[in-house]
Amino acid sequence: MVARPMALRKTVWISSCVLSVVLSIAGCSGPLNQTGTSQQATETKTLRIGAIPDQDPEKLQRLYGKLAQYLTKELKVPVVYKPVTDYAAAVTAFKVGDLDLVWFGGLTGVQAQTQVPGADAIAQRDVDAKFRSAFIANKKSGIAPFMNNMQGLKDLKGHTFTFGSESSTSGRLMPQYFLQKAGVNLSDFKGEVGFSKSHDATLELVQAGTYDAGVLNQKVWESRLQDGKADPGKVDLLYLTPTYYDYHWVIHPSVKQRFGNEFPKKVQTAFLKLSPAVPEQKEILELFTAEKFIPTQNSNYAQIEQIGREIGKIK
Repeated sequence: MVARPMALRKTVWISSCVLSVVLSIAGCSGPLNQTGTSQQATETKTLRIGAIPDQDPEKLQRLYGKLAQYLTKELKVPVVYKPVTDYAAAVTAFKVGDLDLVWFGGLTGVQAQTQVPGADAIAQRDVDAKFRSAFIANKKSGIAPFMNNMQGLKDLKGHTFTFGSESSTSGRLMPQYFLQKAGVNLSDFKGEVGFSKSHDATLELVQAGTYDAGVLNQKVWESRLQDGKADPGKVDLLYLTPTYYDYHWVIHPSVKQRFGNEFPKKVQTAFLKLSPAVPEQKEILELFTAEKFIPTQNSNYAQIEQIGREIGKIK
């Protein structure tokens, strides 16, 4: 075996040390993407948006995919949509910082705000300032509509009934509140009340006769009538509730450190700018079943918070 010259061995040793340091730094900063930027750095500069899964997943993917493209263009930062499995998962992902901007219902929005100090409600649809829930019934149930009389909710006693998600504002929280105002307790229904997990599922279950009656988001009801998925020959609209504040966008306070203190205002402006006069933006608004977005603030959901605490959905 031939001994290496001392100078050569020293050069090899130094090169190995330098390579180890470089690899160590690369490992700490995450894998490199095609542009040579670390994945971690890219993710830090990406706005991650999400939404409660209140409707058909395919429709949500289409809606938020188009919205992500629009926001990427308006905000000049990459925007990606990250779907979640259920309402609680949306709140948890926001709480731990996996989502930066989330389309919440009234209740989940308040849950997020109370768990993340500094989180702000920034925008809602024009319809969300005066939102309603729609009580529906299968025609074979024998329950007659009582459109202008809250006391008609008593007619639901003794029937099977389903809400939407357990954390839904329009599919559970506010309907339960109005039922209680009319003197109807959950124990007054036949058997255990159901929780369908989404507004579309509630409609399908009632229309199929699995439940005699149920309650869902008014806008989903109207949209399904329009697209033919709700059959007036099988299901009746019984009652529309009084109005309340509901859906809204909530932004995480950490975006200020990543994108600047003015970033929440830029995001709000992007939503307010959506116009039915621009074809691509009109499609987004139609998928949201809205004419436009308007500003909102945390204090608008004080009633939701109060009712949420009363029924134990907010601690």
